This record gives sequence, structure tokens and C-alpha cells, in this order.
Amino acid sequence: MRTGFTTGACAQAGVRACLDALVSGSWARRVTIRLPNGRRAEFALQKYESGVRGGHPWAMASIIKDGGDDPDCTHGAEIVTEIRLTEDGKVTFRAGTGVGKITKPGLAIPVGDPAINPVPRKFMAGEFEATRESLSDHFALGRPGIEIMISIPDGEKRAEKTLNARLGIVGGLSILGTKGIVVPFSTAAYRASIAQALEVARARGLETVVMTTGGQSEAFAMKLNPDLPGEGFVQIGDFTGYSVRQAARTGISRIIMAGFLGKFSKLAKGVTQTHAAGSQVDLSFLVSLARETGSSEEVCAEIAKANTARHVGEILEASGNRAFFDLLCRKIMTHLREISPHPPEMEILLANFRGELIGRAGTDDGQ
Repeated sequence: MRTGFTTGACAQAGVRACLDALVSGSWARRVTIRLPNGRRAEFALQKYESGVRGGHPWAMASIIKDGGDDPDCTHGAEIVTEIRLTEDGKVTFRAGTGVGKITKPGLAIPVGDPAINPVPRKFMAGEFEATRESLSDHFALGRPGIEIMISIPDGEKRAEKTLNARLGIVGGLSILGTKGIVVPFSTAAYRASIAQALEVARARGLETVVMTTGGQSEAFAMKLNPDLPGEGFVQIGDFTGYSVRQAARTGISRIIMAGFLGKFSKLAKGVTQTHAAGSQVDLSFLVSLARETGSSEEVCAEIAKANTARHVGEILEASGNRAFFDLLCRKIMTHLREISPHPPEMEILLANFRGELIGRAGTDDGQ
């Protein structure tokens, strides 16, 4: 199946195209960037324009998002990037038409900010940093800065097909992407890739495999297990039950499950297929665990009104209730041990979004 590109990659390419046009004084119809995953990719410009706005150099470029064979609601959307040079040395981001703003806590972006996620911000800022000196010389700017505004003309309508409103992202879509590419989701293909990864690990003679839900949790797990080779890490996505059974069938004797509170809160209830479309975070369940581990009724009331599982974690960490996270991990262990077959040794590692270990449970402590 054909891969596609994220909204973040399209916005990054738009920034690159605009910067090139300002420096060179002319537009190319295609632009090439290095994606967050290290690959180079080329994008065609749909529209482009440059001039002066508010006394500062300005440029606009738009790109039609190609989502490949992934059935995503953003496929075919026009991602419009506008940049305006400033003299304050800063990189600032704005939400234009059809790009949401954050209204609730618990997400990776602070309340009030445009819904442009950290990785796309980093790589858009990187395009500017690579051009800053040339811009300074070309426009005689002492401390060149940049204002970046992303728009999606029909973004608000497209956002109705997402969970954005429930999460407190209002006014449109989010600019997302940790790798820059969109991999089409195929259940059969994903299961096959997990089985193959486990076979490779076993062929290498590995007894221990670390299972993670995605790239971020894998990076966290790799820091905690620096001596384990790359073949020992398997991204299982939402297929926890299948992966545990397959590990046992393959002859893996120990698995480490590493992840974040969102999917782990579902696993703790016994839900082993954790895709967002198939199950939701049960706040009442998390309240019951918080109460069981000594949280006050005031804290429990905050949890009951939380926006996301991440928000729940922030509330509990701020209140000092660390026992909650260990209990959650023990609940997961209980459910994983009911899966048949399963490896004889298992360990659960829970991280916060700062990459810190906040919860653990394992066979060695009686689980």
C-alpha cells in the first residue's frame, strides 16, 4: 500500500518553499525537504505568492496533502503556509482558517496555542534556522525572526470527522506528524509485521523482547534497555493481546511492555485492542484507582473532568500520588497473565510525556 505525508510534512515543505522564494526572488514549482524520519521528499506547490505585508517580507505557498492509501480525513486537504519575516529574532506560530486552537489542558501544546504539534514546529523552525543567515544578509535584518501561519481552508468541516472537539481542539484540524509519513493501516499486514519481528528477535537468540505502542514509547524503552539490540524492540501498536500470544508461541521467555497512560489505562481494564476508534479512556475507572491509592475527593473530582489520559497523569503527578501508576501497571499484569499463551516473565513500564519512568510492575515482585 502507498504511504503518504502528514499535515506537518506539508507545512514544513510550505515553509521551505516560501523561504527559498524570499532568498532567491523566484518560485520553483516543487520543493524538497528532509522529513523527521530522515527521508527526503518532494512536494508540488498548488499556489504561491510573495510580497510585503505590514512592512515585512511575506510569502505564501500551498500544498495538497497526499495521504497515500491511508483513509484519513485530511487526504486531499490544501495546507496553506504563510510566513512573514520579523526583526525580533523569534519563531512564532499562528493558526489560520481551519487550524484548531487548544482550549483544554492535557495535550502536548499549552492552552491557547495553535494546534501545531511539537515535531512539525521543530522542523519548520529548523528550515528557518538553516536560512536565517541568508535572510539576514538579503534583507539587511539584524535579528531576523519569522511568523508562521498555517491554514486549511476547509479544515473546520474536515475536523467534524475527528475527535478534536472532544479533546478541546476547536476551529479546525491539527498539524501533526512525528515521522512525516503516513503508513496505511492494515490489520492483517500489521499483525504479520509483529509476527515477523518476533521471529527475527528469536532468530537472534534473544530471550527478552520490549513491546511498545509506538515511536515515542520505543525511544523511552530504549533508554531504559540500552544493551538490548534493535531487534529486541517491537512496535505492536494496538495489538497487545495478539502480540503477547505470538511472543509465547515464538518462544520468547520475557516481555517488557512500555507505554503511556492513554493506552495503558485501557489495558488496565482488560481492553487488549486499544485503538482510539474502538475504545475510550474510562475516567470513572481512573477515578476509582486514584481513590484506592489515596487521592483526595478534590483530586478525584479533577480527574473526573479531565480532558485526556495525559491530563489525568498530570493531575496525579502534581498531587503527589505516585502509587496510582504502580497500581495501574499491576492491573495490566493481571490481565496479561490471563492471556493464553503468554511468556512466563513479564514487566510493565509506564512513562510520562517527559520520558520519565513513573510506574512499574513485574513478575519478580509477585505479579
